[in-house]
Amino acid sequence: MSLILGSTSPRRREILDFFAIPFTQASPHFDESLIPFQGDPIAFAKEVAIGKAQALKHRFPHDVILTADTIVYQNGKIFLKPESLKEAHAMLKELSGKEHQVFTGVAVLHKNEIFSDVEQSRVFFHELTEPQIQIYHENFHPLDKAGGYAIQKAGSLIVKRIEGCYYNIMGLPIHTVRRLLLKAGIDLWDFLKPT
Repeated sequence: MSLILGSTSPRRREILDFFAIPFTQASPHFDESLIPFQGDPIAFAKEVAIGKAQALKHRFPHDVILTADTIVYQNGKIFLKPESLKEAHAMLKELSGKEHQVFTGVAVLHKNEIFSDVEQSRVFFHELTEPQIQIYHENFHPLDKAGGYAIQKAGSLIVKRIEGCYYNIMGLPIHTVRRLLLKAGIDLWDFLKPT
């Protein structure tokens, strides 16, 4: 039995690499656009995470599959990965100076059983000028990030404060992941790396 991280995200890999557990990254090849957003960000994030896990089930029938989906949510609207720099710019402009929520749905699939949950964090942005948004996007690629931004590195200039799990905003909430992996017989406490 192996652990499969059903994501090509370098940020999710970085977080799971905090632990000594061996894992393999695999792309789930799941079309997220097939899941309609019906106003509930929790249900949406969970459904996409489960869909990603099920998309890998036939390739890894004997392994533990871990998947996640992160969305940014504000005033009834979800912000996924922008499809262009123009869209990424519009997203940051809309989020500027306000609060939004970040939801990450997490799914663990093992032996035809699926365990899932959603973590929520609140993020407060500084007011951003047009030139600041442009400089940010010139230096940090926004197209693979929900909402067109990342909290790490230069994210410290745009994020005023957060409430909740930092790793959730990065894309893989460790506490939720640990709790779900436990149900599949894996305890991250057994894989701590010495520092």
